Amino acid sequence: MSVETTVQTSPGLEAFVGRAAGHGTALAAMGIPTRRAEAWRYTPLRAFADTVWAEAPALSDAQVQALLADLPLPKAGSRVVFANGRKVDVLGSLSESILVSAAEPVDPREDRFSAVLNAALAQDGLSVRVAAGTDAGMLTLGSLTSGDAVSTHLRHRIVLEEGASLTLYDLNAGEGRYVANPRFDIVVGKGARLTHVKLQQDSQTAGHLAIIAASVDAGGNYDSFTLNHGGELARHEVVSTLNAPHAQVHVNGIQIVDGNRLNDLTSMIHHAAPDCGSRQTVKTVLSENGQGVFQGKILVDRIAQKTDGYQMNQALLLSEKAQINSKPELEIYADDVKCSHGATVGALDDEQLFYLRSRGIPEAEARDILVRAFLLDALDLVTDETLRDLLQRSIRA
Repeated sequence: MSVETTVQTSPGLEAFVGRAAGHGTALAAMGIPTRRAEAWRYTPLRAFADTVWAEAPALSDAQVQALLADLPLPKAGSRVVFANGRKVDVLGSLSESILVSAAEPVDPREDRFSAVLNAALAQDGLSVRVAAGTDAGMLTLGSLTSGDAVSTHLRHRIVLEEGASLTLYDLNAGEGRYVANPRFDIVVGKGARLTHVKLQQDSQTAGHLAIIAASVDAGGNYDSFTLNHGGELARHEVVSTLNAPHAQVHVNGIQIVDGNRLNDLTSMIHHAAPDCGSRQTVKTVLSENGQGVFQGKILVDRIAQKTDGYQMNQALLLSEKAQINSKPELEIYADDVKCSHGATVGALDDEQLFYLRSRGIPEAEARDILVRAFLLDALDLVTDETLRDLLQRSIRA
């Protein structure tokens, strides 16, 4: 990333580098991206550059309980909670089938700002392993943040050995003006399956810069779904690699954006082996001055013959001032593939709205019915019934 595309000096950058205690060299060299950086053209980080971000302080038990009080949480399964970057031991436990493991060196992803920022300020997050052939059930990971001009940078690592399975419910919430910058390093072994369902409902004045690096082995499946409807500026970024035949990656999601907020879902799915598949369906609903961003790239190596890749982004605009920026992209070097991508943008159908109104349904309720119908097939991609119900209730709220 060149000097011309980044902020090289700013209060925010200086604060981050100063807190990094010798680990901020790469961050200082990269700077904070501006709109002239292609990957950040639609998602400006000017506010990040202008704010002096401090380390988030520890929260009291009462503060943590207050943050958890109204959040949608499943009753079953394991639970781990982090508050302002610190694990809260009294609020959770792991089942015997989920093994705590030491953090291992990871690909630094030095081409990705969110990863470089996390590397400079990384805080110990969840580091677990599921043994071969084990179904570990559901694990809820709660990440709570509270404060003004503070930031957290949790680094998580999840490894599924051959034939293992895990459902991860990744819940993000908080209050105040903060930056949450989590990173996940995920390894899905041969024939293993990780279902990763994320609910991002951070404070309406917060920033959220998440990056997921997922590596999938032969016959493995990384099946992810993200519901973005929090944060003043929120970006969920997935960088996934299909490393061996018959691996599968799904990066699906919904974004609901109102006010003056911006939500961004960015992905790069790398087909590095033959006979692999990827699916991506992202739906965005925008109202008032909301802005949505979808950037999705499928990269197919020459060796990756018989690739089956699908990508679709659809946006529903409920206001003339709402805006969607969509950039689906295919980069294919193999000649025997089945890949497609597309994007659609539209408004509510006036005839359908009129029909519902003529049946005595108030306009607000009629519009709500049509919006839910638009989102329905995306929600159906959440294979876990409990988590699908939690997301539906979150949307209704």
